[in-house]
Parts: sequence; structure tokens; C-alpha cells
Amino acid sequence: MDNKKVLIVDDQNGIRVLLMEVFSGEGYEAYQASNGKEALELVQQVTPDIVLLDMKIPGMDGLEILKQIKQMKPDMNVIMMTAYGELDMIKEATDLGALMHFTKPFDIDEMRVAVNMTLEGTKSSTVNT
Repeated sequence: MDNKKVLIVDDQNGIRVLLMEVFSGEGYEAYQASNGKEALELVQQVTPDIVLLDMKIPGMDGLEILKQIKQMKPDMNVIMMTAYGELDMIKEATDLGALMHFTKPFDIDEMRVAVNMTLEGTKSSTVNT
């Protein structure tokens, strides 16, 4: 069985480390990027099954990263994370194809459940139990 791949994109090291631990512990291959350039390179190289993407990243913001991910891989699952309650940005992210968003500080168990449900819903026919 191929392990599902999770890409965590956040400029805050603590959040990346926490999410890497959580999703590695769930049995996923976890990757991390601290900026948009790294994130887009990893999307091309490893084709993650889901991307957890921070909305506010210096250099290239989350919406721009989301647009580029969707141009490369239109069916990519993306969950947005934001420390801000910017409803217009959240709406735009949803319009661009983000599945959902979490406002920081988020409940790590809710994030884990959302990722598990999303990944179990995709390619479930290839999973051998």
C-alpha cells in the first residue's frame, strides 16, 4: 500500500514540526515547506495527496500558492490555515478550490480528523486493509 503524502506549508517552524509529528504518527509521509517556492517544488516532485497551506506566508501568500498548485494539479486537496479571520481571503481560497480552512490556533484533533476523512475519501479503492 502506498502511504498517503501530506505537505505542510507554513512559515512558522513550530507549526510545521507539530503537524509533521501528528501526520507522521498517523502513518502518512509528511513533507514540509516554509515558503511558496519550496511548496511548489514539492508539489511537483512528490505529488502530495493533500496540502495544508498557511494563508500568510512572506514572499508569496497562500492564495498565490493555491492558484499555482491548482494550475499544476487541479484535483489537489488543499486545506487552508490562517491566523486571521479574513473572510474575503477565505472566500477566495474556497472559490479557488480549497476544501476548508482552519483558524489558528486550531484544534489539532479536528485537523487530524479532517485530513484523515479527506484522504480516506480519495483513492479508497486502492487501500488494502
